[in-house]
Amino acid sequence: MSESPPADAVAVLMRQLARVMRHHDACASDPALAAKIALLGKWQALRLRGTYEDLEHSPRYATAMRFFEEDLYGGADFSQRDADLARVVPAIRKLMPDTVIRTVALAVELNALSQELDRAVAVELERAPPVFSVSDYCAAYRRAGRDELRRTQIGLIGDVGAALDHFVHKRVLRTALSMMRKPARMAGLSALQDFLERGFDAFATMRGAAEFLSTIQSRETAIHEAIAGGSNSPFPDPMPPEDR
Repeated sequence: MSESPPADAVAVLMRQLARVMRHHDACASDPALAAKIALLGKWQALRLRGTYEDLEHSPRYATAMRFFEEDLYGGADFSQRDADLARVVPAIRKLMPDTVIRTVALAVELNALSQELDRAVAVELERAPPVFSVSDYCAAYRRAGRDELRRTQIGLIGDVGAALDHFVHKRVLRTALSMMRKPARMAGLSALQDFLERGFDAFATMRGAAEFLSTIQSRETAIHEAIAGGSNSPFPDPMPPEDR
């Protein structure tokens, strides 16, 4: 499970932002590693699309799946968003309730942990060819270890999703989010405002996220346990044949 935030939600957010910024600094100081992480991120984004193709084509879940892949768990580069967010943290307390700030902190924690785990796998992939296979990935994944952190990562997906799903049923919070749009942009919080609006819209479209979150957690857990248990083919090769 994720850490339980103390009363000061902004302090939790600042701590997680400092963690994710350390990752960005490490990448900036090692371009070769940054390139490997970026390649791994694109590869994993393709893997996600294959694993969740059914959800991507579901009218009920397609928007939420896109949010999951692009804003929470996929291979996107969040460095500019994180830098913008870190810069305007003092303004957040004035504009957003603690419950929303804590959800943002959970999302940043998931982002930070995912990047740390990706970095560990990318380091191990240095032994693999530039266009690596599923078997290469699985071997690097096992060498990187961190089984308990992998389970924490999967748990955080559920935590963030459950929090967003809770918010969409609170009309007062949705109204407050709409009212924050202009002041948030004036305060330099556009990236955060956009993230929240995309998340709220995605989860509102589902009309209940329990099945969606359960599906993601069960599939990601099954893939992790398969790789950790020695499988070298827990999913099909996500790379198009022409790129292999």
